[in-house]
This record gives sequence, C-alpha cells and structure tokens, in this order.
Amino acid sequence: MRALTALLLALLLAPVFAAPPRLMLATDYHDGIEVAEYFVSEKLDGVRGHWDGRALYTRGGHRIEAPEWFTAGWPRVPMDGELWLGRGRFEETSGIARTAGGEHPGWREMRFMVFDLPAHEGGFGQRVAAMRALLMAANVRWLQPVEQRRVTGRQELEARMRAVVEAGGEGLMLHHRDARYRAGRSGQLLKLKPFDDAEARVVGHTPGRGKYTGMVGALVVERPDGLRFRIGSGLTDALRAEPPAVGTHVTYRFNGLTGNGVPRFPRFLRVRHELPPPDPE
Repeated sequence: MRALTALLLALLLAPVFAAPPRLMLATDYHDGIEVAEYFVSEKLDGVRGHWDGRALYTRGGHRIEAPEWFTAGWPRVPMDGELWLGRGRFEETSGIARTAGGEHPGWREMRFMVFDLPAHEGGFGQRVAAMRALLMAANVRWLQPVEQRRVTGRQELEARMRAVVEAGGEGLMLHHRDARYRAGRSGQLLKLKPFDDAEARVVGHTPGRGKYTGMVGALVVERPDGLRFRIGSGLTDALRAEPPAVGTHVTYRFNGLTGNGVPRFPRFLRVRHELPPPDPE
C-alpha cells in the first residue's frame, strides 16, 4: 500500500508533457527579398510558448505551470508567443517558466507576447489584424501582441536592426504578409541577427590562469558533428566559479566559421535547459 501511494504521488508530481506542438519556424534572412512585403518585429529574448487554448507548453512539449490568474481570460484559441520579462533577462524568464507550481513571484512581471495565431487560415497580414482585435477584446494587461512594423526597403530595415541591437535586443524577425501558418521551417519567416548562434555540449573545462586561477578558464564543448573547441569569452566570474557541468548543453554566439569549419570568436551566451525537438515535417 505504501509503495502504491508513493507511485501515485510520483505520477502526480511528474512534469506534464505532451507531443511537441507543430510550430512554424524561421530560416535565416538572405539578400534579394522584397523587404516591403514583410512585417518586421523584434526577435524577443524570451521563452517560446504555445497556448493551445487551455494551457501553455514549451516548444519541446513541456507544460509551463503558469498561475491560474496569469492565463485567466485568455482567448480559447491557439496562440504562438514568447514569455518575456524584457531585454537581457532570458535566464530569469527561463527560471520562472521552469519552476513547478506556478508560485514564483516573478510571474507578476511576466508578459506573454503573441506573434501568431496557428489556427487562423489567413495570410500573416490578416493574422496581425486578428491578433490585435483578439487581444484588445481580451483586455489582459500581460497578454500583448508583438509590435509588427512595415519598412520601405533595406536601408530602413538596417536602421531598425541597429536601433534594436543598440538597445540590447537580439535582432529582427521578418514575416511575409501573405504567408499562411504552416508547421516546419518556412522561407517566408526569416530571422536577422548580427551574430550566428548554435548549441554545443560541454565535455570538459580548462583551468583558469592569472586572475582566474582556481576557476574555469574555458568550456570545452562538442558540436553534434563531433567537432570540439573551447569557449572562454562571455563567461562571468560566477560561471567560472561554478561552470555548466559536463553533459550540459549551451548556446554560443560566433562570427562565421574558419576555413577548417571551426566557429570564429565563440562567446558563451546561455545554458540551454531544453533542446529543441526535431523540426516538424
């Protein structure tokens, strides 16, 4: 009886998991597109969330235990968005979203920034109008549409990019006005960033020298193709004292690749607490 009780308790406390939602995913920006045909928005540095009309899930299908008051009054239609505290606050956002029970005080600052309506059958321009009307009617302060702008050309796009990056943002998203919502990578949804980024697995640490003696000097990481290299830039003193453990996945930024295919000037960005699932077919 005691064993059965323990099993039931474990099942009740286990994280809720569902199949990964079938989301529309971006590809990289490329020259030659007609920029004026796209809506442009800031690429938010938050935790992507999928609202299925009843609950919030991560891209990987894990249930986000938001407080009941947080989702009260939300439209009962699927919404694609980003949990966001503000620029440069990803780690805080991720920690709150991963906390069980929904009792973290940080939810009081949280916003869910909606950037698409997966079940809407119209083009993106129609979905933008529908999002604005839907969220205005819901009248929930922390449920907001991502600002979508139009630009006249490449020069205006570059100016917008500079303004966002100088203010601490990651980059831009471009969504074609006529694009229908389709699961998987889309050539009509583009991301434009000043740096490349990717994931790698920590396989070791190197000892620090000089002022970093007694701490970690760099992370030794391995890409999915088996290539190993070091990441020393971007590590705070706190991370050097308590570095990500071997086996942890991290996200890093880099400036292209060398002739040997090694990331150029890799810089630690963050710990990756949940790896993205395979792209929907």
